[in-house]
Amino acid sequence: MFFRAIAIALLTISLWALTTCFAPSAQALTQVKLSELTYHECPSELAEGAVTSGGMAMPANCFIITGKTENPSGKPVVNADIFGRIYDANGDSVMQNRTRLGSVEEIPPGIGQFELRVSVPANQPTPLKLEQFKAAGFTGMVRR
Repeated sequence: MFFRAIAIALLTISLWALTTCFAPSAQALTQVKLSELTYHECPSELAEGAVTSGGMAMPANCFIITGKTENPSGKPVVNADIFGRIYDANGDSVMQNRTRLGSVEEIPPGIGQFELRVSVPANQPTPLKLEQFKAAGFTGMVRR
């Protein structure tokens, strides 16, 4: 009985040591600052589209949002989600109840640039106001 207890204790300690020493590293979410935001109308080949809500299609205007990225991680950030708020000229939200606007495949380390296509209902007046923009992603592949 004594030797069985020692064997179980040694097995438990060995398993703990193996899982601690050889555990895969966790990939933390990396925050990326976005600045110098601006927008322009889409080129005609990208501009066609509609905004759908509740099964109804409404005419939409297409815009490309551009700006600078600041990735402090020292590694590329992949599959980064872009969050922000867009308001029309009257201060009304362009995308109600939605702050995730899209994603960018890769953000290089340091200072870079991004662009994002968005569709805005045609009845919302411009100029648009771009606020609280940020990006977040991982410095390694999340899925294989």
